[in-house]
Amino acid sequence: QVQLVESGGGLAQFGGSLRLSCAASGFAFDKYAMSWARQPLGKGLEWVAGIYSDGRTMDYTDSVKGRFTISRDNAKNTVTLQMNNLKPEDSALYYCAKDGRYESSGDLGVLKWYDFWGRGTQVSVSS
Repeated sequence: QVQLVESGGGLAQFGGSLRLSCAASGFAFDKYAMSWARQPLGKGLEWVAGIYSDGRTMDYTDSVKGRFTISRDNAKNTVTLQMNNLKPEDSALYYCAKDGRYESSGDLGVLKWYDFWGRGTQVSVSS
């Protein structure tokens, strides 16, 4: 069965960095786009960053452009989110998600297309 397991969350200071990882299994990882989304406490789910199956093209929500970098290793079935210059508003539960569309080149930022989600890893940024 599909499994997505996030790790790497924790507490960071304003301006600091964290690196999130997602270990995927149970599907043909190199055929599906992957994304990270986040949910601040008491707020809705927000798409953060996505990467297509070949790892060559990425996209980001405007608030993290220039600070976050998504990457993937198709040999290791992992997707990573490097977060730099963290701000308190980045505090949230971060989820790894699998796109349900096979070899898709469609919009990465539409959450309804994601069919499997991890359990999340908490990121907290102090001011």
